[in-house]
Amino acid sequence: MLKNKTLTEDWTAVIIGLVLILLNVATTFFSEMPKFGPKEGWSGWTVLSTDVFTTGNSIRLLMTFLYFLLFAGIGAWLMGKNIKALLIAFPIIFILSMGAQFIAASGSMKNLGLETVLFSLLIGLFISNVLKTPKWLKEGIQSEFYIKVGLVMLGSTILFSEIMKAGVYGLIQAIIIVVSVWYFAYWIAKKLKVDEELGIILASAVSICGVSAAIATAGAIKGDSKKLSYVISLVLIVAIPMMIFMPLLAKWMGLTDEVTGAWLGGSIDTTGAVVASGTIAGETALKFSTIIKFSQNVLLGVAAFLISIFWTYRQASKNENDEKPSMRVIWERFPKFVLGFIFASIVFSFFISPETAVSSGKTIKSYQSLWFNLAFICIGMETRFKDLISMQRGRPLYAFLIAQVFNIILTLIVAYIIFGMLWSG
Repeated sequence: MLKNKTLTEDWTAVIIGLVLILLNVATTFFSEMPKFGPKEGWSGWTVLSTDVFTTGNSIRLLMTFLYFLLFAGIGAWLMGKNIKALLIAFPIIFILSMGAQFIAASGSMKNLGLETVLFSLLIGLFISNVLKTPKWLKEGIQSEFYIKVGLVMLGSTILFSEIMKAGVYGLIQAIIIVVSVWYFAYWIAKKLKVDEELGIILASAVSICGVSAAIATAGAIKGDSKKLSYVISLVLIVAIPMMIFMPLLAKWMGLTDEVTGAWLGGSIDTTGAVVASGTIAGETALKFSTIIKFSQNVLLGVAAFLISIFWTYRQASKNENDEKPSMRVIWERFPKFVLGFIFASIVFSFFISPETAVSSGKTIKSYQSLWFNLAFICIGMETRFKDLISMQRGRPLYAFLIAQVFNIILTLIVAYIIFGMLWSG
């Protein structure tokens, strides 16, 4: 084991993430991810025995484990971390993440639009709070590294070409909503005396694209993982009633399918819940909700980059006794993994054929999601329930709910003007 770090965590994440992307595009190194049930979700033993508990699926599961262990080990080696501790802890963390995916793949969970990261977090929290995370397991935890690798890989699925599917109107709505809601959420968090770090993560989650935005922002500002898990829990829980009642409310108000879709896609924070609510509203609404969600997702890279610069400059200013920080100081503090995210997005958007980008993107996305699942198992195992429940005396919860109500109302107004009055099909 190396005694000193040879690379920072950020640069290691960039290298590992880009290598994984390159291997996926240029070779057949990756096997197909293991299945956890059919598209509509499993609901009985027959489905599990024919789709999940098979020899072929077991081999895919083993290969996936070996891939992730290999690259997690390489990452630990490059950073000079304790490889032995990783080798002991990683199999347990991986198995737990597979359990989270298995739960999320059930039909009832899919119908609720719940994402796997929620179950990863809950499993980790259960271990930490009920069973108590053993020391040997804690020593092998690399939550921030897993998040950053996943974020670099996420860049390859954020395609600027997707934004053209919604045309100028979709882009206009996405920009208006993201900018307006982000600023309002950040402002209301400050008014309620929520600390700035948590306020920025919260604002990004509400305004851009929920879980992914919260993860990207927390990484960009090197935020506390407890605050990140808190915001993600809010996002996923609040999305459930929105997913169920907003399509019904749209029907009661007599909104067109196009306006309904634009409203759902622009205000519901998780992609799974957007798809579920769009399905409830109808085929046309589903199409428009998905397109608008894609438009906001594309802005994630730009937002993460701008937030990184903003936060880096602020922190550098504070530590330089309010003097203007030098470019060297800003560069040293800037989260380098954001550059990997942007680079992957640009390459896949403009330098790779659309067919290759789409086909490779599906596999990359599944592996990127698993990095996130591993991270949230780790975050849960480092977090206590009481820390989440009592965080800043409930002020972040009030800020989140107020910002979400503002988001719902503003998005409805903008969607009605753009897709109800200006859009002509």
